[in-house]
Amino acid sequence: MSDTLKLSQARKGARGVIVKVGDHGHHDEHAVELERRLLELGFVEGARVELLHEGLFGRDPIALKVDDMRVALRRHEAARLVIQVDGKAA
Repeated sequence: MSDTLKLSQARKGARGVIVKVGDHGHHDEHAVELERRLLELGFVEGARVELLHEGLFGRDPIALKVDDMRVALRRHEAARLVIQVDGKAA
């Protein structure tokens, strides 16, 4: 059984599948807008992700491969995504 973690906690090389987008109980307008934008970018449940690169200072921003595209996110944005990590990558 694989572990789940927030994408913001993942390290370079981590791979997995998105299992949750956003916090479905929140009613904060900013959080709802961020969740909508992430969904539009392809961060949907079931999408495969891989953390390709981390920024030099504070490990921010991060570069991700989401299915067949590459996207950069800030860690506070990546914290809205929960992934199920593949095996040894974490």
